[in-house]
Amino acid sequence: MDDAARNEQAWTAYGKHHLERGTHLSEPERLDWGFWGTGPGAEVLGDLAGKRTLDIGPGTGRYPAYLARTHEAVVDAVEASPTQYLRATARYRDVPGVRFVQADAVDFLRRETTPVYDVAYSVHGLGYIDPHQFLDALAPRVREGGSLVFSVLHTNSDGVGPEVTLVPRDETLPLAGGGELTVRMWVLSPVLWEDLLVEAGFLVDHITVLQAPEPSNPVACTLFAARRR
Repeated sequence: MDDAARNEQAWTAYGKHHLERGTHLSEPERLDWGFWGTGPGAEVLGDLAGKRTLDIGPGTGRYPAYLARTHEAVVDAVEASPTQYLRATARYRDVPGVRFVQADAVDFLRRETTPVYDVAYSVHGLGYIDPHQFLDALAPRVREGGSLVFSVLHTNSDGVGPEVTLVPRDETLPLAGGGELTVRMWVLSPVLWEDLLVEAGFLVDHITVLQAPEPSNPVACTLFAARRR
């Protein structure tokens, strides 16, 4: 089984777990690129009013619904996991301005019918997709001067930092109530991410490492803001 199939299987099991538990998440008050409710929010994306926007890996759909409601974005939210897609559409299918698509992100971007976007973003989603495949497929779908903003894992809960070569590794996806799943992730150094973005035709404007507020918590994320050349 390849990495993409393993990740889709894991996230399908994750979504099924929460559907069976009846997990209900509150509506977000802001867009959180990390895990702690601190740091930058939706302002990193610029003015979204009427902008054609792409969300890669929306999970439960909270953020595309939030951006459509509060920032008047027009969002296509592409989710590979059928159970996560079910969670999102059960709650947000009628939100004006949001279209949920259940598909592999790379496959979706390679479709002839896929539009060109003003803004593409992902909150923790890109670390589960082969960067070369994704960026090569994405670049033609972002208009010249359009934005790509995303956050990815930088350091995991064991304090293991990013890789300096383009290789995925096993990471743990915890389940509420106990248990865990194994996923394959590209946890890459900011320098390597920047090289990949430039190679794909993007210019990097900002790179921000987001640290956990508790000194004892080693987890960190990296936020990238780039634009299409």
